[in-house]
Amino acid sequence: MSLYPSRVMLREVGMRDGLQSLSSVLPTERKIEWIDAAYAAGLREIEVGSFVPPERLPQLADTPALVAHARTLPGLSVSALVPNLKGAERALACGVDRLLVPLSASHAHSLANLRKTPDDVIAEVGRIRAARDAAGVKTKIEGGVGTAFGCTLQGGVPEAEVMRCLAALLDVGADDVSLADTVGYAGPGAVSRLFTQARELAGERLWCGHFHDTRGLALANVIAALGTGVDRFDTSLGGIGGCPHAPGASGNAATEDLAFMLDDMQIATGLDIDALLALRARLTMWLPDETFHGALARAGLPELTGAACKTPPSAA
Repeated sequence: MSLYPSRVMLREVGMRDGLQSLSSVLPTERKIEWIDAAYAAGLREIEVGSFVPPERLPQLADTPALVAHARTLPGLSVSALVPNLKGAERALACGVDRLLVPLSASHAHSLANLRKTPDDVIAEVGRIRAARDAAGVKTKIEGGVGTAFGCTLQGGVPEAEVMRCLAALLDVGADDVSLADTVGYAGPGAVSRLFTQARELAGERLWCGHFHDTRGLALANVIAALGTGVDRFDTSLGGIGGCPHAPGASGNAATEDLAFMLDDMQIATGLDIDALLALRARLTMWLPDETFHGALARAGLPELTGAACKTPPSAA
């Protein structure tokens, strides 16, 4: 009997976590092409943007238009990040399927990133829950606990504080919770310990794992989380993204690399890896001045005979 789930869902977050970290502004029509191609490749959960003031993140100013388009695709779960009640109200009006509210377990990172303490964010989630219920919609609220494994600003983050934040988010009305290694401090040992505790606390309401490849451990951390029963992960095509408070970070776990690894482990994802690589190649053309990460696109898919490797669709 396998120690791992038989099926894993990948949520593509490159359109939000990836693009918000880049200086380039991708035109809306290109983003719509991205959504359509990702959907055609089998992705059924996409975080299309964030409801933040457009002047703060002009890269994501077209999120309402992207939500409207994504909602036309059958079976696609459309999610968006919201930093506060005002953003949540805009997202609810647009009809998103899932709101992700970020909370930093690191007090210092929370103040730098959101200008709020962790407890301020917890209280805001309670207000967002009340607004969701008053609107009578089925939108899910996910509390995402970031810097769960440490922080470049604060240093260590006690596991007990991470668990306190998870419990408090559930208590005030989050439907689900997730854990993120925001700055890339996690290793497999720490991931196994923390996700085991989180599973004991939240059960099936532990929704997702989010890993950055800052020190080359994103895939190893996914395997550690798989061993605790987690079956959903955030990923980004080409590994784009990261955290402004993690200098030198190499970005998110690459969608195509993780899909390839899971396929080798005989864990179903429903994804077409060739189609993902082709989409990544298009992204490198759309964003020629940006740095992409990941190994599969450079090395190519191995031939079944083992005689040679396919030519990668992009050397970016």
